[in-house]
Order: sequence, then C-alpha cells, then structure tokens
Amino acid sequence: MPETGGFLERKLSTFVRLSEEEKRCLSEIQQSPMLVKSGHELTRQGESTHVAYILQQGWGCSFKDLQDGSRQVIAFPVPGDCVGLRSVLLRTSDHGFTTITDAQVSRFEVARILEIFDQFPHLGSAILWATSRDEAITVEHLASIGRRTAIERTAHFFLELSDRLRLVGLGSETEFECPLNQYILADALGLSAIHVNRVLRELREVKLLTFQDRRVVIHDRRGLIDLAGYEEVDQTPILERKS
Repeated sequence: MPETGGFLERKLSTFVRLSEEEKRCLSEIQQSPMLVKSGHELTRQGESTHVAYILQQGWGCSFKDLQDGSRQVIAFPVPGDCVGLRSVLLRTSDHGFTTITDAQVSRFEVARILEIFDQFPHLGSAILWATSRDEAITVEHLASIGRRTAIERTAHFFLELSDRLRLVGLGSETEFECPLNQYILADALGLSAIHVNRVLRELREVKLLTFQDRRVVIHDRRGLIDLAGYEEVDQTPILERKS
C-alpha cells in the first residue's frame, strides 16, 4: 500500500498537487483501519448513517435491492474510493455496500468531512472532483444498461475498470487483477450469467480481451475502445494540463 495518504492520496493527486499538510490530513483520517471479511455489508439500503468509509484494500460493490428480490450493482469501489459519502450528507443511504473480498477500510464521521472542507478547501475541491468523476461513471453505466449492446457494455466496463485501477497504481492499460465472478458481473451489466459468459468468450475469440483466473488481459486496447465507444481518461493532473 502507498505511504502517507495511501491510494486516496494518489487518486486525489490526479486533480491537484496536494500540500504536505493536506497529505497529513489524508493520512490522519485513514488511521486505525478495520479489517472486514468478504461478504460484510458496511452500509445498508434505507438506513440513516453518519459514517462514511475509505476503502484502503480489497474490493466491494455498491448495489440497489429491488422489490422482486433482484439486485442491480451500481459500482465497484476500489482502493482509494470513498464509500457512503453521499449517504452521509443526505442522512439516509439509498443503496447498500458489501465487500467482495477481504478488505481494509477506515471510517470517518460527517463532522470530520465538514472540518476538512472548512480547513482545507483545496483538498475539499479534490474530493468534490472525485465525487463528480464517480457520478460521471454512473452516467456511463446508465447509458450502457439502457442503450449499449451486451458486448459494448462489457467492453466499456472493463476499459473503465482498467482506467480506475491504473489511476491508483493497481493495474496497467493492458492488465489488472479482477476478483469479480460471472454472477456479480451479470448484476452489474444487466445480463444473465450465461450471457456474460457468452460475451466474454466472444471478446476472447476476436482477440480483444481475456478474463481468466481473476485476471483481465486487454490484447487490443484500441479495438476495445472502438467497439465500446469509450472516451479515454486523461491521467495527467488537471491543474497541470495545457489547454
């Protein structure tokens, strides 16, 4: 795990150049992490909460349970992501979050969030950027479920995951670890598990992507981008970009 502010620091540094004091603040709110087992539900849909979490290690998923008993996976937080921040600010969680693997998280209360925005507005703007970026991913997810074909939405999903993991140093443009199984992918992509298997086989046969033994290998990134209609993410810190 990265030193000081960990994966969260690395992620936020994509937006702004953080000061040493801001880095210490990030380190402080991630002290005394909790170890949680796979399958542990940290936030529950419909419950009031005043606590949010920073995922430091491991994988999890945010989801919405429906009346018919089905589940729609909304997102897969990765190390460096905040979990439940919107629910804290709105006071009630509109979705749940559960760990997919054993994980390490740190918790912080709403009062501390407000203190950070007051004491470190520069850092607060970076947190708002991260939240806005997550919302943009949700928009793409909605577009995938509503309009993209099964193979397009699957290709888009893995490209997005590649960029998010690369942002925090947990993958490259062509390869990354992925503990998701076909059933979780099905709940995220709005497909059946059988359909997911069929799409993954098709991507493998056309030599675009292979997902095997918890590892994703992108053989032809440009071809996958063209198939998905994916817009690549600029990994350069925003305040250092040239117009």
